[in-house]
Amino acid sequence: MAKIVQLETDLSVAPQLTEADFADIAARGFRSVVNNRPDGEARDQLTADEAQTAARRQGLEYRHQPVTYAILTDDATVDTFARLREELPGPILFYCRSGTRCASLWALASARRLGTERTLEIAARAGYDLDGLRELLEDRAGAG
Repeated sequence: MAKIVQLETDLSVAPQLTEADFADIAARGFRSVVNNRPDGEARDQLTADEAQTAARRQGLEYRHQPVTYAILTDDATVDTFARLREELPGPILFYCRSGTRCASLWALASARRLGTERTLEIAARAGYDLDGLRELLEDRAGAG
């Protein structure tokens, strides 16, 4: 089973899932899964269609929001992540290759609500050093 890391009560992140992981995810009480990995990044990853089939077989909501590092910090990408978090039933598991991409998206989407320091603290406690995003987090935390 992939290592699942909780960032907030209703949101966790994980590295690449296998088909067998979806039964465990459902058994743990997750209601939705979001795949932030583009198809074809690695030969051994599930395609979005395969992941959707596995998720639905377990009664989970599933969405595919493919994110590359080139668009990770784009407002539209972060806004889509935030919208999925709001719209999907929780708790939600977001996954990518290592979990870092999902944790970064969470941080960018959460900075305004939590502030930069709290966001970085939560990420660090979960094992993600996102200090490289500090300036972007500060910009997002100060916006609005």
